[in-house]
Amino acid sequence: MTDFTHQPLIASVLQQAWERREFLLHYQPQIDLRTGAIVGVEALLRWQRPGYGLRLPQDFVGLAESTGLIVELGQWILREACRQNREWQGQGLPWVRVAVNASALQLSAALEQTVRRTLEETGLPPKYLELELTESVAFSDPLAMAMLGEIARLGVSVGVDDFGTGYACLAHLQCCPVTALKIDRRFVDRVSDDPKSHAIVQAVIALGHALDMRVVAEGVEHADDLDVLRLLNCDEAQGFLFAQAMPANALAALLAQRTTFAVSTRDTGLISCSVCCQDIPLSAALTPEGAGYVEHFCGLECFQRFAMRDESKAVSTPSFREDATKDPP
Repeated sequence: MTDFTHQPLIASVLQQAWERREFLLHYQPQIDLRTGAIVGVEALLRWQRPGYGLRLPQDFVGLAESTGLIVELGQWILREACRQNREWQGQGLPWVRVAVNASALQLSAALEQTVRRTLEETGLPPKYLELELTESVAFSDPLAMAMLGEIARLGVSVGVDDFGTGYACLAHLQCCPVTALKIDRRFVDRVSDDPKSHAIVQAVIALGHALDMRVVAEGVEHADDLDVLRLLNCDEAQGFLFAQAMPANALAALLAQRTTFAVSTRDTGLISCSVCCQDIPLSAALTPEGAGYVEHFCGLECFQRFAMRDESKAVSTPSFREDATKDPP
């Protein structure tokens, strides 16, 4: 079979794919670098092309923009991401932000009204939605910045994607309602051994924090780079080191497990219960008094089972409280 990427892609094929509902969303976790918890996800578009497999956005988004289909696609992405996030919330899963990318064409198509209507119809609280735009889109047009201001007033976060690769100036950051900066992967990759990348990342993090913005590193693939990002006080990160983008059901399973990711090569993030071998966060192994690490148990029941295993041995029983030994909500 000829590889799909070598075939000319015509507008009618893309339009048919839209009509046949061949597009879907995958979600990549965004990790808090202080706790290792999942605090957000980025919704990423995929095309399930029959006979050719799963296609990535770079294979077709350019054509979608040139034909104007990206406006309809963008509206569907926004609605589906909000609907899915609200569904996760209804299932009792941890509440996280969902980040959705927007194109320049969407900004000129009454985006504020679309966002407002989508939030009302899906029931998603505004603070659990983040709208991401590239530098060139967010800062190229004063009208675009005004529209972002209207969106921010709804309570929605506004993030600048691929920061450092466009033509933003400090004046843009001063007047645009940006709440998050995403450091482009080309600076994050090998930040641990490239002095220039290190200096740029350090400067972006310091700038973002000085302007009261959350800073997210994207494309994190190496543990050494992650250690540097933590030392530089980067807030969040996403990348293959943690998890690839995945279908909604797989992400739901990850949230249901209350998964805590390792955020340092010197901190595994998870340990095993001494009795049932279930993975638990390191914080669950602390005594209530915080005196230090003791034998690790995922809950009071396992602790009691451990204490009863050998009646002939003197078992030290620190003062456990049931609510202190359960996994965090």
